[in-house]
Amino acid sequence: MSTAAPARFDFHRPAALADAVRLLAEHPEAVPVAGGTDLMVAVNYRHTRPEAMLDLTGLAELREWSDDGDAVRIGSGVPYARITAELATVLPGLAAAARTVGSPQIRNRGTLGGNLATASPAGDGHPPLLATGASIEIASTAGVRHVPVAEFYLGPKRSALRPGELVTAVTVPKAAGPQQFLKVGTRNAMVIAVCSFALALDRDARRLGTGIGSAGPVPLTAPDAEAIDLPWTDPARLTDATATEFGRRVAAASRPIDDVRGTADYRRHALAVCAARALRRVWTAAHERTAP
Repeated sequence: MSTAAPARFDFHRPAALADAVRLLAEHPEAVPVAGGTDLMVAVNYRHTRPEAMLDLTGLAELREWSDDGDAVRIGSGVPYARITAELATVLPGLAAAARTVGSPQIRNRGTLGGNLATASPAGDGHPPLLATGASIEIASTAGVRHVPVAEFYLGPKRSALRPGELVTAVTVPKAAGPQQFLKVGTRNAMVIAVCSFALALDRDARRLGTGIGSAGPVPLTAPDAEAIDLPWTDPARLTDATATEFGRRVAAASRPIDDVRGTADYRRHALAVCAARALRRVWTAAHERTAP
């Protein structure tokens, strides 16, 4: 990739979403930017040199969230800090993931929409969205479409976004039970995940939802782990063997590689430990909530 600066650089700052999608259609070379916490790092290190940028920070409609009854619609420009502060009660898994993103400064700037647009397998926001079955709202001059989050990721830093499209919102079902997000890193804070895992439990529906991060070419789910036989009618009978088996199935669903942050074997081991721990935690929390 050439690191030479472009001969010309254009900067577009629309005031409304309709203007943003029109400008993106007219200038397909423009790179959308909201928090800029990923993009500007790449620019500063000369890994990319956009010919143009489309500044989304002036779009008020992207910085709002709404309670839609059974779900929450989060504008793509809502920063992680607000997700943590304002949505922890109804979206505890996503809020827990948001707390692990970078530093306070990054959490005040970085957005869930940017995480999705970047589509890095290590993005902290992806596993909770998969575990809860979220839907991605995408806009263009052709209109709005919705993509199930499990169909959004196509490859490392590749997504279902088409030319001329913007992520405008994420609709996340409200928690129907306890949720967990666990992240393993090379240090305790301000770190890219070696691996991460999200778990959502719905006791009434007798259902588990899973999400695996930084352990495959895309964020993944673990369907075989979700189908594990659990003692729903007698919660006290959950055994360590069941939790360990659940962790084994989660690890088996991963597709990790060796890289500078960790080996594939370590990622599988860490996922197995995290998944077993997450299951014990959500199971205990669900049992306590229903105890007389």
